[in-house]
Amino acid sequence: MSGARILVVDDEPQILRFLKPSLAAAGYEVIAATNGKEALAAAATRSPDAILLDLGLPDMDGKDVIRELRTWSKTPILVLSARDQESEKIAALDLGADDYVNKPFGIGELTARLRTALRHAAQQAAEQTAMQAGPLVIDILAHRVTRDGEPVKLTPKEFDLLAILVRNAGRVLTHRQILTAVWGPAHAEDLQYLRVFIGQLRQKLETDPDTPALITTESGIGYRLNVWTS
Repeated sequence: MSGARILVVDDEPQILRFLKPSLAAAGYEVIAATNGKEALAAAATRSPDAILLDLGLPDMDGKDVIRELRTWSKTPILVLSARDQESEKIAALDLGADDYVNKPFGIGELTARLRTALRHAAQQAAEQTAMQAGPLVIDILAHRVTRDGEPVKLTPKEFDLLAILVRNAGRVLTHRQILTAVWGPAHAEDLQYLRVFIGQLRQKLETDPDTPALITTESGIGYRLNVWTS
């Protein structure tokens, strides 16, 4: 989405000096904020298409910025995190962040994740209900999955699980998010249950289930359905 407006929220001058020209060279309009208060104001007044958000801000935790933004905005949020604890990443994603990129990061990885987040937002606006990944075609509205034109038989729960992944294609979903959406809050901690169903989906959908490319694991966090799979 060339020409998209990106709000970069980070208090490290070197990060801003690196990101502003790099993103501009990739065709994005860049606005910057150095603390949470500035970020919330810019998000409200400048209508960014996506937000790159550092969690360690001087005036408030980045997770609180996410929490506040998600009360009124669906703008994609990519967390830029130097925090390596899985609990921090899970908390940010559960609050509504779309993805995270660990610091230090390369601009290639960041812009790829950014393109995916922007594409997902556009798909959400039109409600993502179908996708193609190589020989695999998934049509949620028609309740149909085919490989090379041949139907793939899924159980009702397998299809519900696939549907939530397709509707969030390219986005990391935490275990809790998936379990709550598919099985309800009472099953939010049933990780082994989820692993079994993910394994079943991989057996039916992946070219090589032992090295999955369509549904990949974010270790300790959750799963991602990859929109670039071929």
